[in-house]
Amino acid sequence: MPDRTLDFGKFGARGIKGSDAVARKLDELADGIVTPVTVKRGLMARLHYLTRTDHSRRAARDAGLTVSDRTLKAWLDERRRPSNANLERIEAAYRQVRRQNVARHLLRRLNAAGGTRVEIHPLNQSQVPRPLQRMVEYRAMNVRRWDRIVDAWSAGDHQALDDSWEDVIVDLGSQWGQYEYVTNIGFAA
Repeated sequence: MPDRTLDFGKFGARGIKGSDAVARKLDELADGIVTPVTVKRGLMARLHYLTRTDHSRRAARDAGLTVSDRTLKAWLDERRRPSNANLERIEAAYRQVRRQNVARHLLRRLNAAGGTRVEIHPLNQSQVPRPLQRMVEYRAMNVRRWDRIVDAWSAGDHQALDDSWEDVIVDLGSQWGQYEYVTNIGFAA
């Protein structure tokens, strides 16, 4: 069984970790507010999302948005504008709270009907010298249990997500190590 890749890209291969591609796709599926936080409409939508209920306020505080209620009210009433650092905190808190809120729904959809078909697009070897290229092809597989992957993603735990994704790709057989880094992973829920 192959070990994890230690020196990815040494000969010119390009790609991203498979777990990062999965996280990117889950973020895309969970995406809510499209307008950037730097625009008034995007800022107001995020602030309303983060302050609508006591539960969302607590979740926003846990996610790192630790400003006073007075400051929050001034932002909502548009009497003051958040600094760039606070805009980043608002965006990060929104992403984390959004992940937690949609995780159960996504999990139910991904596990429905025996799992979800996943397409794995191999890494890009166009810059690798011919004698050093691997024979890597497009693969598809059915992922039946998404629980650990979605839990790690919603918690923002990159190491747990990486470990969970590795447990899934082991099902590809003895060549699973060739799919640790990919150009893209696609699935729908």
